[in-house]
Amino acid sequence: MHEQIKQFLDYLKAEKGYSNNTLAAYQNDLGQYHTFLQGLPPEQRPRGWGNVTRDHIVSYILEMKEREYASSTVARKVAAVKSFFKFLEKNGQIKENPAKDMETPRAEKHLPATISAAEVDRLMAAPAGDSPATQRDRAMLELLYATGLRVSELVALSINDVDLDAGSVRCLGKGKKERLLPIYDRARDALATYIHQGRAKLLNSGSQEDALFLNRRGTRLTRQGLWLIIKRYVEEVGISENVTPHTLRHSFATHMLSGGADLRAVQQMLGHANISTTQIYTQVTPDRMREVYDETHPRA
Repeated sequence: MHEQIKQFLDYLKAEKGYSNNTLAAYQNDLGQYHTFLQGLPPEQRPRGWGNVTRDHIVSYILEMKEREYASSTVARKVAAVKSFFKFLEKNGQIKENPAKDMETPRAEKHLPATISAAEVDRLMAAPAGDSPATQRDRAMLELLYATGLRVSELVALSINDVDLDAGSVRCLGKGKKERLLPIYDRARDALATYIHQGRAKLLNSGSQEDALFLNRRGTRLTRQGLWLIIKRYVEEVGISENVTPHTLRHSFATHMLSGGADLRAVQQMLGHANISTTQIYTQVTPDRMREVYDETHPRA
């Protein structure tokens, strides 16, 4: 049964272009389901994936709920199981798909954590001075808020992904889908200063490293390193909310929509495959909703 999971992961990597983080999540979720099946009483335990029934999947869902898994976690794990059985069916490894037409449990939609525009300004002003690390930090913060990039996308950027003349950044999102993002002038200026001054000093002599953002060793900055940098500045400026690198992505989307940005445009900038994912941000802009309503409804 492990062999089929490996084949599925190879398919996701080669055909779908999924990232290593996504592949690890699928491997963990399917491995957990396999462990669940192997822990069933002998008379209920399936001998192979072709012997798994719908009841086996329902029992798994019930166990996760009894263990008080978050609804979003249950939804993700069931979605992984459904994708796996669809793959097995398509490749003729099972005769019937036990997960066919099974609805994925709905995840509760939590409002994304954001900070105000005034708090964003305080955070952007936090990196003070002109040291190479400070120039890097200022450029990173401005770029995160300018584009709504995911953390993994930001740390994966290479120097050639930035076009200072055009004021844009190219990134590869989920599924290796490329998108070109505009950046405002202040972010472009911060990037230009970092690239021409700070990065050159962080880069080791003779190094061919092409990463945009470097750590003090002259190598690519990690997600963990970025998180620690932001955490330090949040504490310095006294923002009480639990701010993570993803908070700036949420704030970018919320502030754009509050300012009247088109939902489809924000969807494209965030790299969301489905607009329903982007619509969660509309729930946190009631003032803008009222303003648009009053301005456009003929009876308002």
